[in-house]
Amino acid sequence: MAGPEAVAAPVLSVEDVSHSFGRRKALDGVSFAIPAGRFAVLLGLNGAGKTTLFSLITRLYNNRSGSIRVFGFDMRRQPSQALARMGVVFQQPTLDPDLTVMQNLRYHGGLHGLPRAVIEERAGEELSRIGLSDRAGERVRTLSGGQRRRVEIARALLHRPGLLLLDEPTVGLDVELRRLVLGHVHGLCRDRGLAVLWATHLIDEALPRDGVIVLHRGRVLASGLMEEVCAAAGAATLDESFARLTGMGRVR
Repeated sequence: MAGPEAVAAPVLSVEDVSHSFGRRKALDGVSFAIPAGRFAVLLGLNGAGKTTLFSLITRLYNNRSGSIRVFGFDMRRQPSQALARMGVVFQQPTLDPDLTVMQNLRYHGGLHGLPRAVIEERAGEELSRIGLSDRAGERVRTLSGGQRRRVEIARALLHRPGLLLLDEPTVGLDVELRRLVLGHVHGLCRDRGLAVLWATHLIDEALPRDGVIVLHRGRVLASGLMEEVCAAAGAATLDESFARLTGMGRVR
């Protein structure tokens, strides 16, 4: 039996994962791990491989090399167990605009096999948390972009996952809405102990205590807490670190 000093297995473990589209290698030996309660920013320019990596983690693509594990469940051999423990917010909107907010949540909960009473209770809790209880009966198309994003996050949490993946979740949102969505997810990470993987090309979405994974042209150039990434790059800021690691100009 493991002693109290044993280190818990990571919530998400990606080891030596590569992926190609024909002759073009989109990912090359990608490895990193995220523990419970960690908000990790997957930082890379457009085309770095972030969406390809998300597609592998969510099994939209099959990973043919390396391994992806969620709470220890291997994505190739135990996909049902792995997928049941994650919630996903994709880059493209996925709510049905002609259904009401509550109908979207009920449909998602049903796909996960949740009893109707549980769906109603959890949906009510999540909508209250994001301040949209009064919009539950309205069609999604009447919501603003920021409100739709928050509903997508609420939907992703209905089945109580331990891992939340978000692919460029603030695209198209103004500065204030970006701040609200980012703060909401940080709160979930803090209050519920969620492991979060937040993919973005916007460097100001990474906060000082976050984990950072720098992905560039399909390869992980650095991974760790922000201060560790900066120290490894010999830089004072993440902006400068990114520029040094990638050889590219600073990103905003």
